[in-house]
Amino acid sequence: MASRTATDLVHPDRAELRFITVLAALADPIRLTIVTRLAAAENGELACTTFDLPISKSTQSGHFKTLREAGIIRQRDEGTRRLNRLRTEDLEARFPGLLDLVITHGRTATPGA
Repeated sequence: MASRTATDLVHPDRAELRFITVLAALADPIRLTIVTRLAAAENGELACTTFDLPISKSTQSGHFKTLREAGIIRQRDEGTRRLNRLRTEDLEARFPGLLDLVITHGRTATPGA
């Protein structure tokens, strides 16, 4: 198995965030669940392995990649874990109020999230 490196993690700069790309990433129910769970995280950060999603591990990885490349989450590796955090400040600066709206909708659309 190939080891992953920090260079695997592509994060667009704030100025590169595109509204249509963010909306497309948030349109998927699984990704909406991930965003809602991250918003509710006590320290604002969760490992990929803490998400109990009804999908395969590889499909889950693809969803995290989509969120990261859209600029919705920031990921970092800590030992063998990949930690995820919402890019709240960047999203609020580019699209004021969007993340709050998405999280509010996500809480009602995904009970228990």
